[in-house]
Amino acid sequence: MSEKEVQTPLLYQWKLWLIASLTLGLAPFTPEPHIWGKLKWIWGGANGMQLMDWWDFIMHGTPWLLLLLSIVLHIVKPLPRD
Repeated sequence: MSEKEVQTPLLYQWKLWLIASLTLGLAPFTPEPHIWGKLKWIWGGANGMQLMDWWDFIMHGTPWLLLLLSIVLHIVKPLPRD
């Protein structure tokens, strides 16, 4: 890598987080996206949710959170371009 070449931090790579959100964040896709089912369950009061369900929600929600954070970082603190 040359001195001029600067590597983009992982958190700023919004395209990666978009792909992760649309694949891992939504899988399995049928009968409805998994994260959507978990969100409806939580909005309904989370009755009967066990520790594994919460862990599942965190794992499927993480790509969406990182995508949102990456977009906010691009808006608030854009990377300098030479």
